[in-house]
Amino acid sequence: MIVSQFEKGKCLYANPLTSKHEIQDWILEGKAKVSFEGNRLHLENELGPEVYGDNSHWVYWCPVSFPDRIMIEWEFSPIREPGLCMIFFAATGRSGEDLFDPVLPARHGQYPEYHSGSINCLHLSYFRHKHADERAFRTCNLRKSFGFHLAAMAADPLPPVEDAISPYYMRLVKYEGIVQFSINYLPVLEWEDDGTMYGPIYEGGKIGFRQMAPMKVAYSNLNVYQAIKR
Repeated sequence: MIVSQFEKGKCLYANPLTSKHEIQDWILEGKAKVSFEGNRLHLENELGPEVYGDNSHWVYWCPVSFPDRIMIEWEFSPIREPGLCMIFFAATGRSGEDLFDPVLPARHGQYPEYHSGSINCLHLSYFRHKHADERAFRTCNLRKSFGFHLAAMAADPLPPVEDAISPYYMRLVKYEGIVQFSINYLPVLEWEDDGTMYGPIYEGGKIGFRQMAPMKVAYSNLNVYQAIKR
């Protein structure tokens, strides 16, 4: 049930994702093909999953550290599946370090490095079409890590690629303990962290996109705002 109402405040970050110059300082963990078509960022795996397995997946980080109480918006266009798409947010080292502090072990795009490694984060999988069971019963899953805790689950309204009318407008709010997600203004999920069951409430941190091969996606118009609660 969606109960909280938010509006946009000050813009903290705006990136149309239309050229290589606009992501020159982004940080890739793992290997991916990065290209631009139709003024949109196209991302896909570089390594074939049939040979490299889990090593073919990757994470692409925006280098900016954001505060708490933010609203993240981006446009999402699925191009090729099967695969899975996810966003990480409020990501830091487990002792509060910057995500790219050299004291933290190197990460290479393998999922356990992010949910049971040296970092804390929240992560939302919103296009789960990788495996047959995910395609048969489609959900958005919100997890809190360290620990891979399934915090919330909701129905996923996104269709398969052949039926997609892109782009889809994605909005994710992180406001203290509240996480809220919508697609094309349709409320999908809201969860409130009690700060006890899965550890303390996370505050600010980094944002990153993850894809599981062989998914190909176009992204555009990534914007981050202060979130104002009504």
